[in-house]
Amino acid sequence: MNLKRIEWIRSSRRSLKEFPKEARYQAGLELYLVQEGKVPTDWKPMSIIGHGASEIRIHVPNEYRVIYVAKFEEAIYVLHCFEKKQRKTPPKDIEIARSAYAEVQRIHKARKTI
Repeated sequence: MNLKRIEWIRSSRRSLKEFPKEARYQAGLELYLVQEGKVPTDWKPMSIIGHGASEIRIHVPNEYRVIYVAKFEEAIYVLHCFEKKQRKTPPKDIEIARSAYAEVQRIHKARKTI
């Protein structure tokens, strides 16, 4: 089976590495499911970020989120990873993910023209 590769946008990988061990492990399992073409165990679409963007929700020991887009054939792009401390996703985190999504669109467009 071919797994879809993961590309980390901006500081998303560094941010994920700052999660506690249990949350990092859970994020890895969930991203592996996405690589296999499956859906994560707890997720929601994030159309506010962009078409095809989704959020993996991790509940150990606090709340953590991994926002990604998997609609492109070449890769799964991890846009943003953060600890969620409020009920509603902070506008700052939405803007970081939106900006990363725009970067992915530029990357994807450039690859198609090569």
